[in-house]
Amino acid sequence: MIKKILILEKGHPFIKYKLQKKGFICDENYKHSINKIDISMYDGIILRSRLKIDKQFIDRAENLKFIARIGSGTENIDKNNAFQKGITLISSPEGNKDAVAEHAIGMLLCVKNHIIRSYQEIKEGIWNRERNRGTEIMGKTIGIIGYGNTGKAFAKKLSGFDSRILCYDILPKIGDIYAKQVDMNTIFRKSDIISLHVPYTERTKGMINSNFINKFYKSFYFINTSRGGCVITHHLVKALNTGKVYGACLDVLEYENFSFENIFNHHKLPKSFFYLIDSNKVILTPHIAGWTKESKYKMEKKIVEKIIILNNKFKNYKTKNFNQ
Repeated sequence: MIKKILILEKGHPFIKYKLQKKGFICDENYKHSINKIDISMYDGIILRSRLKIDKQFIDRAENLKFIARIGSGTENIDKNNAFQKGITLISSPEGNKDAVAEHAIGMLLCVKNHIIRSYQEIKEGIWNRERNRGTEIMGKTIGIIGYGNTGKAFAKKLSGFDSRILCYDILPKIGDIYAKQVDMNTIFRKSDIISLHVPYTERTKGMINSNFINKFYKSFYFINTSRGGCVITHHLVKALNTGKVYGACLDVLEYENFSFENIFNHHKLPKSFFYLIDSNKVILTPHIAGWTKESKYKMEKKIVEKIIILNNKFKNYKTKNFNQ
């Protein structure tokens, strides 16, 4: 059974209130580094991205039954060691899927219709309608790579744009009424717009590279609201320069670290980053696609629900074995 939980990052008061109401003991530690936290007494931890949960931490967690990451990604957790220790990983991608989908559409509309550029020009006294003539989403083919929570939400919200929506995923038979599941060759042949919705893994690391981009039959618009490390930035910049990629909407960047902190404070940034900043073909946002007031509450609520469900499973398993 789960009895004692350590909350490592400050969130909505709902988390502690609801868990305590269900009988869990909840402690909080928002300041200490990973090496200064005594984890041995806890059955579970809740965090976002402040700390990296490595092998040393997991080895010290003698009683740990779960690690709950508020959000969709778990790249700040040593998953292999957690699995070997029988620790359950919990995340809450359901909580921010709609926020990510709305943000992706907003960025796409901005880049296709030159909204930010024309606004900046107007502030400088420039009124140029023809230069800022846009293109419509209607009638285009949109390829969604990764058809999980956010991919499905993106397709659903696009359904009113009268476009053709295709999806690719490593799992079979997950297409739905909003997107037709196809192979990657079809994505390469048909797509006018590509939106990336994959987790960051060894398989997806650097998957958007020159070789991948050059497989597309047509030039296309590119959206990334998943993880920056899935894209080799200087390859994308090359494609923007040649016109193979018409425009890019990037909420995440290759140069972010696992905690998504201010990249200007932690990196010697390459020329390709400054190209992205200066280019009128690119829309950049600071990893905020899933960062709404509503999603913050929904992600945390989902984490609490999953912890309660997990504890009920432990209870049922114990009762079943006892009765046997």
